[in-house]
Amino acid sequence: MLDETIGDVETTIAEMKRAAFELVSDAMAEAEAEGIERDIVTQAALFAALTDLVQVWGEIAVSRFAESLPERILAGDFTIHRPLQ
Repeated sequence: MLDETIGDVETTIAEMKRAAFELVSDAMAEAEAEGIERDIVTQAALFAALTDLVQVWGEIAVSRFAESLPERILAGDFTIHRPLQ
C-alpha cells in the first residue's frame, strides 16, 4: 500500500511540474509577443528562479546545484527536441 501512495505522490509531483513548465513557457511566449526578445525573457526567468531558490535553499545549496548544470546540459536533461537517429 505504501508503494502505491509513493507512486501517486510522484505522479502528482510530475504533473504539477509539467503544468508549471507550461505556465512559464506560456508567460515567456506572451512576453515575446509583447516585443521582448526571447533571450532577455529567458535570462530574467533564470534570474528569478535562481533568486527564489537562494531564498528557499540558501547560497551553498544553490551553488552546488548550479555546479551540476554543465553535466546535466551536456547529458540532454534540458533538451526537449532531440534528433532521432
